Amino acid sequence: MPRTGYEDVVLITGFPEVGARRLCAHLLAAEPRTFVYLVVLEKLLPQAAAVLESFPEADRRRVGVLAGDVAAIDLGLSGSEYRTLAREVGRIHHAAHVSYLGIDRQTAEYANVGGAAEVIELAKNAEALRAVVHHSTAHVSGDRKGTVYEEELDCGQGFHDFVQASRFKAEQLMRRAMRELPIAIVRPTLMVGDSGTGEADRLDGPYLLVLLILGFPGEGAFPLPSGGDRPLDIVPVDYVAKAAHAIGRSPEGPGRTYHLASCEQLTAGQVFEAIAQAGGRRTVQSHMPPELVNALLHAPGVARLMRSPRALVQQLVSGARYDRRNTEAVLGGTGIECPKLADYVDTLVARAVEEFGLRRRDGSGAPESAR
Repeated sequence: MPRTGYEDVVLITGFPEVGARRLCAHLLAAEPRTFVYLVVLEKLLPQAAAVLESFPEADRRRVGVLAGDVAAIDLGLSGSEYRTLAREVGRIHHAAHVSYLGIDRQTAEYANVGGAAEVIELAKNAEALRAVVHHSTAHVSGDRKGTVYEEELDCGQGFHDFVQASRFKAEQLMRRAMRELPIAIVRPTLMVGDSGTGEADRLDGPYLLVLLILGFPGEGAFPLPSGGDRPLDIVPVDYVAKAAHAIGRSPEGPGRTYHLASCEQLTAGQVFEAIAQAGGRRTVQSHMPPELVNALLHAPGVARLMRSPRALVQQLVSGARYDRRNTEAVLGGTGIECPKLADYVDTLVARAVEEFGLRRRDGSGAPESAR
């Protein structure tokens, strides 16, 4: 049954990372009669408290923070806390995961696979459960090429890193549990920060691509990497939060998987061109080989931010396109649409420039990384 005085109760894992943060803020604004529980790692409690201080006071009063570990038995909660969740929670958004490249297998599987298993156990005990939204990733497709459909998962693909492999295993668990539980799986493509502010947790992935392009040595044009004709889909975190929230509230949401993709069908070359233009650099169709990309990513000011350059390059130009018919069926008519890259690429680049301490060279329009 819902908490006294509220119409619904939602559990969100993964706070205070920006995805869970944006989801929590959007949900509170959209549902004034809903109470939200957050399971937060103890070491992140001060950061979570600081984030919540930025929320409106009326919203803060509708948030309960529980110190725990989603991948631990009973989410690392006390018996009374766990029983309260099982009694009150109507929806679960499982957004907790580790995603930084270079992580070891054991940590990836503990957090990603173990977390999914524990959320499933809670869902089995939840008395008023209507939906579990599992925040997966489109990159469970691994090294597949061509069109990937939402209902597909295990197609014999290989994986570039332990993160992809562990999130694939987590989705396998959710797919099996979907037979008896109201589970919806959302798969964002390559996710960047907020389209309005550029805010992100870690400036990896596309942000390191920004650093690569803007920090390219010399004042000449940036040579586009080979494979520039391959698909590269990017979505901002605020779109993902709104879409996942809508799917979780929809009666048609559970029982299906949803690709959260941009619909632009951009190529890697077009994305590189947009970033370069936003940063004041020119590009040239000389097709820089992957070996040179890797060498640049190991350059001073870049290597310290990146554990696995090869994995980054492979992840960015995966070669897959993501069908989104389920997503269109549920989100159609809601007004929730992914913004076009051209509408927020300037914000993305400005955020990376600020974070990495890049400064422009006089007259060249090309920045260099601060040492």
